[in-house]
Formats: sequence, structure tokens, C-alpha cells
Amino acid sequence: MNSLTPTFFHRPAADVARDLIGVTLLVDGVGGPLVEVEAYDQADPASHSFNGATPRNSAMFGPAGHAYVYKIYGIHWCLNFVCQPGSAVLIRALEPLHWVSRMQERRGGLSERQLCSGPGKLCQALGVTIAHNGLPLDALPFELLPAAESHDIATGPRIGITKGVETPWRFARRGSPFLSKPMR
Repeated sequence: MNSLTPTFFHRPAADVARDLIGVTLLVDGVGGPLVEVEAYDQADPASHSFNGATPRNSAMFGPAGHAYVYKIYGIHWCLNFVCQPGSAVLIRALEPLHWVSRMQERRGGLSERQLCSGPGKLCQALGVTIAHNGLPLDALPFELLPAAESHDIATGPRIGITKGVETPWRFARRGSPFLSKPMR
């Protein structure tokens, strides 16, 4: 299978987000199928790009198909996939399938359900840090493999934000036990 190309990402973030459910994300061979994501664009008050480019969010204004990594609460890394300029998709959760033992080492031996069920947990399990910021998603250490099958996708409001809360740009594989929080 081939990795997704930058062309896949050069679209509105909400369209990319929906199409990412079921795509397998691997970082140095560690990962699994994406089960939960959220979209953000420059017109969105919840987006890091809402007030324009800064040193922190500059990757969001770079080429589509690259990683945007930032730290939240001063402790957790978060991985985003850059789409059109000023837009990105936050990777919230995946089903751990590839090199689960490595993820468990990084996460202190937690159960598979708890390994990647949130953006900070996911980054810790996959070993994603600021060193990945700006890297192309179609080259190692990243691999993004197309979904092997279609999934029933639930849509709802994003979580963990205070602005743009009602925007239904959270996408998840319906019924997945690996989500960060159940869909409303």
C-alpha cells in the first residue's frame, strides 16, 4: 500500500478529517488505524491559526501534508496534519495494532484501550515530539496507509475547547472502544 500524498491533504480540513477515519498512521512502524480526529481552519475561533501565523503555528501555514506538532498545557504533545494554509486536522485517537509492546513501554504498561485514546496519549505512545513538527507525512518516520475498508463515521462537536464548541468537526469511527471520549 502507498502512503497518502500531499494532494490528499490539500482540501478543506473537515473533508480531510472525515476521510482520515480508518487510515493507518505509523510513526517508525508504531501505530494503527485512526478512529478519532478534529478539523480546524483559519476562520475558526478555536484554531491556532485564527489570529494569523506565529512561530508556534507556522507549520499550519506551510505545505499541505506535513505535521504540525505543539505542546498543550505545557506537558502533552499534539499531532496535527496540515491541510490547506491555516488549517489542520488534530489526531485524537487510534486503535493500537502495530508494535503494541512499544506503545505500552512508552505509556507505562497501560491496557490497549488506554494507549492512544487522546491526543497527548497518542503522541506519547507513538513517540511524537516537537522534532516531528514540519516533517512531511509521506516520508519516514511517518506512514499513512489508506483505509482497508469504509467505516460508519459519527460526527459531533469538538471537545476540550471553549470557542467554536458547536462546530461539528469531530469525526470518529462509530462504536470504537478507543475514542478519547464517547460521542454525544
